[in-house]
Amino acid sequence: MALHPQAATVIAQTRQWIERLVLAHNLCPFAHQPYQTDRIRFSVTAATKPELLLAVLKAELHALQATPTEKVATTLLIHPEVLTDFYAYNDFLDDADELLYQEGLEGILQIASFHPHYQFSGTEPDNAENYTNRSPYPMLHLLREASLEQAIAQHPNVDAIPERNIQVMHQLGVDTLKRILQGKSV
Repeated sequence: MALHPQAATVIAQTRQWIERLVLAHNLCPFAHQPYQTDRIRFSVTAATKPELLLAVLKAELHALQATPTEKVATTLLIHPEVLTDFYAYNDFLDDADELLYQEGLEGILQIASFHPHYQFSGTEPDNAENYTNRSPYPMLHLLREASLEQAIAQHPNVDAIPERNIQVMHQLGVDTLKRILQGKSV
């Protein structure tokens, strides 16, 4: 599968989002170390159809599993040309989980979801808490279960993270969050 022609720009915007929102506001306390040690793989696909994205996802899952954690801790599979509609993206997540199962990677790897229009069930589209999972582009975050379990074991109160993040989103406010996602100064 060909690399996206604007991969460098997409990665730069994704890095800016990570730095200005995820890390700056400690939304994921586990992200600092892999980001600072350059162990996040940014993969930008030019896939334009869900079935092509599924093939890229399969390759990325196996590449992550085959690469030592010391080199790549996690992968962000960014797909700007496919599943831009959140509901289609959300439906695709079932296919992604099925792929994990079919490939024998369930319990070894997992997939977290981020999308520019992410919306939790029971919320309105512009609710601030949706921004905990909003990103500049649709993406699938591929995580190693063992690394995640280790990070969780070292965190003093992992159960408090989601509620804390919702509070941070409300404090920042939707207008600020939109500017951050758009790469504008706040």
